[in-house]
Amino acid sequence: MQVQSKKTFAAIDYGMCDAKNCDPDNGVCAAVLACTHKVIKQMDGAFESPIIFQDLCMGCWDCIEACPAHAIQIKRVT
Repeated sequence: MQVQSKKTFAAIDYGMCDAKNCDPDNGVCAAVLACTHKVIKQMDGAFESPIIFQDLCMGCWDCIEACPAHAIQIKRVT
């Protein structure tokens, strides 16, 4: 059996991402809350930009729809 490599994943544009604007009161990233697979985390705590564990990304794109800053995009590997 041959294993297929991942073709798409979510990626954050950190120039556009600012968790302070996402939730000014709590600093919780909307994309983190939307990710049902729990592959987006704010590792350094509230008010910090999230990290996507791209190798675990399932491609549901819920994070893209949830991000009010439009800082998450689909990246394709060719």
